[in-house]
Amino acid sequence: MVSGSAPLPVPLYEKWLEITGHKLLERYGMTEIGMALSNEYDSDRAPGYVGVPLPGVSIRLLSENNSTILECKNKDGVVVLDKAYDTDTKGELLVKGEGVFKQYFNKPEATRKEFAEGNWFKTGDICEYCPKNNKFRILGRSSVDIIKSGGYKISALQIETVLLAHPDIEECAVVGIDDEVWGEVVAAIVVTRSGTDLTLDELRKWAKDKIPKYSLPATLRVVGEIPRNAMGKVNKKELKKSVFP
Repeated sequence: MVSGSAPLPVPLYEKWLEITGHKLLERYGMTEIGMALSNEYDSDRAPGYVGVPLPGVSIRLLSENNSTILECKNKDGVVVLDKAYDTDTKGELLVKGEGVFKQYFNKPEATRKEFAEGNWFKTGDICEYCPKNNKFRILGRSSVDIIKSGGYKISALQIETVLLAHPDIEECAVVGIDDEVWGEVVAAIVVTRSGTDLTLDELRKWAKDKIPKYSLPATLRVVGEIPRNAMGKVNKKELKKSVFP
């Protein structure tokens, strides 16, 4: 069984494993690039990780000032990094390969904005390489899933993974909302099981030993549902507008 289109929450991965005895195959792709990264069929699969570049695919991670901080390619089935890494490394994910599209139809300006020099496609996703298991994972969209609070860059997806393990939470979405002191603060939007009451204090107390203090939700909204599109994705920009007008 393969997982794609949207990030797979670790609790869902673990529940599938418990029920079926099989580990979901997590991959990463987009309309513009096809399938770019995947866990190997016969390798150990780490929950939350999308594996390594597929054959013929090269990837880069860029810093905020657009300098390359990591490059990795798969040539004839052999995955090669530009150097050895001993710490987790994250940056904006760029992809290059035969499967990358050439242009948006009749939209030259939009096409130009999406490519860096050398025909590298800018995915808009923040990606992290973990040398411990030699795999990559997606931390989220730079536009909506990376929360900048008090100098920290916080992955909303990682917080969502933790919150989904709460016994009273059925669904959740984490967004950043503007704050005069911190720049942004973490806001959790949740659907509870059977309408269970859940307070911010209760949630913070439960999560305090599971995520860093600076990642704890500063605001909580309990809603009846979290709308998703046909692909199962949450439009966080629209959700944020409706919940925090």
